[in-house]
Amino acid sequence: MRVRVPATSANLGPGFDALALALTLYDEVEAWVTGSGLSIEISGEGAHLSEAGEDHLVVRAMRAAFAAVGWQPPGVGLRCVNSIPHGRGLGSSAAAIVGGVLAARALAPHGDAKLPGEAAFELAADLEGHPDNVAACVAGGLTIAWTVEGQPRMTRLEPLASLTPVICVAPGPVRTDVARAVLPDKVPHRDAAANAGRSALLVAVLTGQSRPALAGAAPADGVGVLLDATRDRLHQDYRAVAMPQTHALVEQLRAAGIPAVVSGAGPSVLALLGAGGGSDRHHLDSLGSIVRETGNAWHISSLDVERQGARVLRLKPPPGR
Repeated sequence: MRVRVPATSANLGPGFDALALALTLYDEVEAWVTGSGLSIEISGEGAHLSEAGEDHLVVRAMRAAFAAVGWQPPGVGLRCVNSIPHGRGLGSSAAAIVGGVLAARALAPHGDAKLPGEAAFELAADLEGHPDNVAACVAGGLTIAWTVEGQPRMTRLEPLASLTPVICVAPGPVRTDVARAVLPDKVPHRDAAANAGRSALLVAVLTGQSRPALAGAAPADGVGVLLDATRDRLHQDYRAVAMPQTHALVEQLRAAGIPAVVSGAGPSVLALLGAGGGSDRHHLDSLGSIVRETGNAWHISSLDVERQGARVLRLKPPPGR
């Protein structure tokens, strides 16, 4: 089996641990049953992890899925071709887990029936520890994730066709646990209320549902509304101490009228172009100039929204396998 899993950007500013967007940047997991043992080949990101054996995240996810369907193969062969940067806030761990779960489910006898879509999502979210990136990775598009008595749930929305996510990939990683450790246990009520409103506004803008509310009112400036919608008070400012260069870049981009946010737990930065009107070329050129002026080795990548999500392909075994 081959599974193609997309990168994801969670939070999107105010939607902390809830909103996520799937991106057209992918890892591929190819897995097959062997007579015995475990073999792992990795190219691209994380190639140094090829010796991790049973501790490799994709393998751990596969073992959990095999256990869920009540079957373990005599041996497993695994090849990973990775393009999603590790530790940069682009959902690399969610992609690995989803890839492993879906590959194992596809390999196992009657795996689809024993581990249907919702159960596979729940297993992947449990392995990841939170459902936001997993939701977007599985379903594609724009997703909202939440939990009910510890059980993950999600819904999928179709974002605007014009939406163009631009990622500024940070030159070095920051571990998610480090980024979370700087967050306070409590936040002011006014900040929580502000984020609730901004999150709702962001969903409306990204799905094209934002309209003038008053009869005869002039249309609001789309970019200005998107800048308002992406303003966060729950996590980004607190994380500045762990990633000052990320915080500085977000502030500079926003000051230039570009709706920019920390991607996931960082340290990469996501700019949302095309959803608020205006000239994408102007904003993209401005973004490039600002990033270059920082003097840091950010890698700018203009992507699209991945609208299908993770995909499973059945392959013919190559000769000798």
